[in-house]
Amino acid sequence: MEEFIKLFQQSGFAHMNIGNWIMYAISGMLVFLAIKKEYEPLLLIPIGFGIVLANFPLAEMGSYGNGIIALIYEGGIKTELLPPIIFLGVGVLTDFRPLLSRPITFLLGAAAQLGIFIAAFGAAYFLGFSAKEAASIGIIGGADGPTSIFLSSQLAPHLLGPVALAAYSYMSLVPIIQPPILRLLTTKKERRIKISKDIPVSKVAVILFPIVTGALASLAVPSSAPLIGMLMFGNLIRESGVTDRLRKTAGGSLIDIVTIFLGITVGATMEGKNFLTFQTLMILGLGAIAFAFSTAGGILFAKFINLFLPHAKKINPCIGAAGVSAVPMAARVVQKFVSDETDGEVNPLMAAMGPNVAGVIGSAVAAGVFLTLLS
Repeated sequence: MEEFIKLFQQSGFAHMNIGNWIMYAISGMLVFLAIKKEYEPLLLIPIGFGIVLANFPLAEMGSYGNGIIALIYEGGIKTELLPPIIFLGVGVLTDFRPLLSRPITFLLGAAAQLGIFIAAFGAAYFLGFSAKEAASIGIIGGADGPTSIFLSSQLAPHLLGPVALAAYSYMSLVPIIQPPILRLLTTKKERRIKISKDIPVSKVAVILFPIVTGALASLAVPSSAPLIGMLMFGNLIRESGVTDRLRKTAGGSLIDIVTIFLGITVGATMEGKNFLTFQTLMILGLGAIAFAFSTAGGILFAKFINLFLPHAKKINPCIGAAGVSAVPMAARVVQKFVSDETDGEVNPLMAAMGPNVAGVIGSAVAAGVFLTLLS
């Protein structure tokens, strides 16, 4: 009998606490959203299961322990390896032609980073976070999970769990968050603005774009080079037309493998004893504010540009909401919203992809600016 008692005392069951059960519930919610609602399942399922693993008492399966996931965390996140590899795959999967055919939408992608800076300043000046912590929280407004992880792992690694959860959660909730903001900030007349025809983009332009953009961004903000450089390298692999094997690997098996490791490791940073704090609630709230202001920034800047454009050249301001870098979900949300509001008369998907892919560049540059100023 003593042996059974001793075995039980050394089991995880004897060390369970309310925090573990709360984290299991959070995990279940993420997995439910991934499976039932199909909100970013490739990300939320690994993160959700990572949360479960981290909250098995005595199992040493957290990112900050001594187990196998801790090895992945040390070698893949603390060394800044995994997020740039994700960007390599994103570059392979991204078509910049919608942006090149409407260069003005580059400005919308930049304007949609507004929430990053509002949340960062708010966290620093009103809620008592340090400058590094505030920058890590603000980057949630870019709706870019790998960028959030990349920045937080360097500036505020102790906040990596809640920052990553907020970033990926708000990415997955784009279909819920953005439509009310679009409805609030645009009129029926604005939603019916027709989408101009695409300007043809030459093969030379699509090949030069990743080379020139990567070089300029990396020279202007060197700290952004790991993300921007890999993004543009991946895009060059895509557009060169002579590296099909590399394109398939980087955009297929490689990004899938890294997504598994990144997701489960980020989930495993969320041990109940560290995650369930008032600070976490503040981060989640600030993340929502950042995301809302980023969405609003893109819309309002499009409306501002329209003040100076002739009637025939005006932009449908709804596409500004796609400037957050949740690719391609934000563009699809804009497409559905405008199409539903106009009974299918206006379909801005390709126009919305311009600011959407610009947002990927914008959030990476914003992260580089924070690293330059705060490292």
